[in-house]
Amino acid sequence: MPSPAAAPAKRKIADRGSLVATGANSNAHDPAISPPPTKRKTQASVSKTVVANFFTPASQKPKPPKPPPSQVTWEERAPAEGQPTSLLVATFGGGARRQPVIAPIKVAAFDLDSTLITTASGKKHAEGAGDWTWWDRRVPERLRALHDDGFQVIIFTNQGGLALHPDPKKDAKKKKNDTQDRVADFKKKCALVLTDLGLPVTLFAATGKDRFRKPRTGMWEEMVQDLGSRMARHESDKSASATEDKQDKVGAGADQTQDAKTIDIDNSFFVGDAAGRPATVRNGKSVPKDFSCSDRNLAANVGVRFETPEEYFLGEAPRPFTRTFDLDDHPFEDPSPTTATTTTAAGPFVKGTAPELVVFCGPPGAGKSTFFRTHLAPLGYERVNQDTLKTKEKCLKAAAAHLQGGASVVVDNTNPDPATRALWVDLAKKAGVAVRCVWFTTSPATCEHNDAVRALNKALNPDNREALPRIAFNGFFSRFREPKPAEGFADITQVAFAFRGTAAEYAMWGKYWL
Repeated sequence: MPSPAAAPAKRKIADRGSLVATGANSNAHDPAISPPPTKRKTQASVSKTVVANFFTPASQKPKPPKPPPSQVTWEERAPAEGQPTSLLVATFGGGARRQPVIAPIKVAAFDLDSTLITTASGKKHAEGAGDWTWWDRRVPERLRALHDDGFQVIIFTNQGGLALHPDPKKDAKKKKNDTQDRVADFKKKCALVLTDLGLPVTLFAATGKDRFRKPRTGMWEEMVQDLGSRMARHESDKSASATEDKQDKVGAGADQTQDAKTIDIDNSFFVGDAAGRPATVRNGKSVPKDFSCSDRNLAANVGVRFETPEEYFLGEAPRPFTRTFDLDDHPFEDPSPTTATTTTAAGPFVKGTAPELVVFCGPPGAGKSTFFRTHLAPLGYERVNQDTLKTKEKCLKAAAAHLQGGASVVVDNTNPDPATRALWVDLAKKAGVAVRCVWFTTSPATCEHNDAVRALNKALNPDNREALPRIAFNGFFSRFREPKPAEGFADITQVAFAFRGTAAEYAMWGKYWL
């Protein structure tokens, strides 16, 4: 016989309608009716403090805690005294100024973009400060190993897209804000990179087209000065001499910064992707040509070993490379009195017995003005130059006056085409004098090199000329037509470029500047 079903739980209604259940396990002595409910207070969602803060003036409210200070410090440097700053210098953990001093110092220098890092988005240009990733996962490990091996890790980067001092003529408000944002984003990105790496590193970023821009050696020279100053301080700290003696040693150390002994050149190196390599195919994928050879040329300028990122981090074999301008084609030749003052590659230039007009034809930077000062000025020729007189009309007027006075004249202008040269041929006919042409066959790459050397070295720039834009060279060669005797010239002398100068002048000229 089945057992009777358990008695259902009884539900009893309290006086105020409260529902209480009593189950089978309930004690029979429990009261039948539950006690009356207590009134519960709802906890306020807004505290008195919050209410009070709402009505507190902003100036009296507590400030939020500040984020921890960044370990990256920034400074700006100028290419010369009195000029605006164009070099950004970031140091992490003290950078080149805090490392233990072991002379000479081994330097492991790297380019930044496409060498140490690349964009995380895969795009050519970063979309913001956070759009970066290591170029290869082995990069940070390799840099830390270099640090452990006693190398000073340095970063040299060209950042032509940044402007520390926007041009007032182009300084619309929107552009100014955009320029400031670019600089701020770059600093944020560098802070992220250096913080992730966590090593004492100094980063140099050239923003202008001055002596700091690679392959020019300005950033390297700043590094040497920093390291040399650190060595001077180290020697000063070791000295037990009086304060005056210590100051003397610091001064001596400052001179030592230019000494090659500061850097262990034989064991230092530079890694960069601007290496002059042509386009190729690797692992079935096309690889574009390098945009320049500036990184390889910087290493050549300072005399250290060079490697590409693929060679250094991945162990790949070196690829072929080319230079548009190669210093091997222009070795130094000790000038003799003959070659330095009276001859050209085409032979001696002989002055005519009667007044004459000599028309130069050649691109900017071909060596025309130097040729005049070296070869023709000593022979008594008068020089007419549009850079000096500013207009073609003034040049024609000045040349006519010299010819009327019985002097021979050199027209030191580019004169690229027959129409321009015809102005001078007609002037010579009117003056009743012979007209000759000197044609400078200097290559475009050599002309641009000469222009950069001239603009950045006062000792080689007697006319105080500024660097020319690329359009000035392209404009000449687009208009150029080879001079012909049929234009009315009595003779045409071709001059192939060859450096003529002292060893000290070649030390400046004989570097890569572009």
